[in-house]
Amino acid sequence: MKVIDKIALVLIIIGAINWGLIGIFNFNLVEVIFGNMTIMTRIIYGLVGLSGLWGIKLLLDD
Repeated sequence: MKVIDKIALVLIIIGAINWGLIGIFNFNLVEVIFGNMTIMTRIIYGLVGLSGLWGIKLLLDD
């Protein structure tokens, strides 16, 4: 597994855990750590989103 694949997988896991916390406890860990829609929060959300797209590539690879 390439380094970029591992980074994407870690970010996908972080995103999934954050969505689980939001769904179960209405607690957004990313916003608690980085603030409500700060530039850093938006970067994290963007990276998680891009990682999700990269995850599709990982799923379709042979």
